[in-house]
Amino acid sequence: MQPILSKTASPVDERGVGNPASQASLADGPPWDMVIQNGPVMVTAIHAGHTIRRSLQPWLTISEQERLREEDPLTDFFLPAGDTIVRANRSRFEFDLNRPPEKAVTVDPQDTWGLKIWDPDLPEQEIERSLALHAQFYRLIAERVEAMIAEHGRILVLDLHSYNHRRDGPEASPALQSENPDIDLGATTLNKDVYGNLLEGFKAGLQSRQVRGRTPDVQVNVRWEDGGNFPEWLHATYGDAACVLTLEFKKIFMDEWGCGADILALQELRDGFLAAVREGRESLARVAPA
Repeated sequence: MQPILSKTASPVDERGVGNPASQASLADGPPWDMVIQNGPVMVTAIHAGHTIRRSLQPWLTISEQERLREEDPLTDFFLPAGDTIVRANRSRFEFDLNRPPEKAVTVDPQDTWGLKIWDPDLPEQEIERSLALHAQFYRLIAERVEAMIAEHGRILVLDLHSYNHRRDGPEASPALQSENPDIDLGATTLNKDVYGNLLEGFKAGLQSRQVRGRTPDVQVNVRWEDGGNFPEWLHATYGDAACVLTLEFKKIFMDEWGCGADILALQELRDGFLAAVREGRESLARVAPA
């Protein structure tokens, strides 16, 4: 399938975007990319980015390695399974697309698991600049989701994340498997009367491929009470016209304390994800129009 449109967002109030000579640094490149193809499946990786725009960097108080641990590196590896695909290029700490505006940029460590991300004197104009990007992103998604629903009636949105399970240190025992499945499917907004079969088929697809010699442990709604602002907003705005699943991949595909990735594990997880998306497409096609 060939893409019919590729959108690279222009940052709000950021001088020089669109001029190749001004983009030597990725830090001031596009805050996200969207590729649009025909079809009812959207896949997003809204925490995959790592860059921070240059005007913000003097105010960072966290090391790059610490910041990387709390981002979702490599979740964009799974994006090609979608029709419309969305990747955030900027760090979640520049503006968190899975939080409401009032929490999307915060200097309070209580909002960031005790980590001090920003100097408390972060200028208000920098915060407003980040919040303008947050608002722009939600407008862009609304435009695309509405177009997809108008064309297909019902759509499937898959929001990809990852999580740490060795918070006590690289040499300590990992967190309990019973509370930390290999993949946690967030389906808190999913109407099982409409999409129950899709959920079961999707879970089976994820488990249909072995990862490093074993069947991955896939559970539903184990770790979080909701999937965050992004799926909650989609459900509140579009109801059952949008079936939204949040996938939380435990970092069994990488060293969460370092920078190394297990490429074979990534490929095997992607094979399972591709199988799950095929199941999801087939189930979606069998659901009566909204």
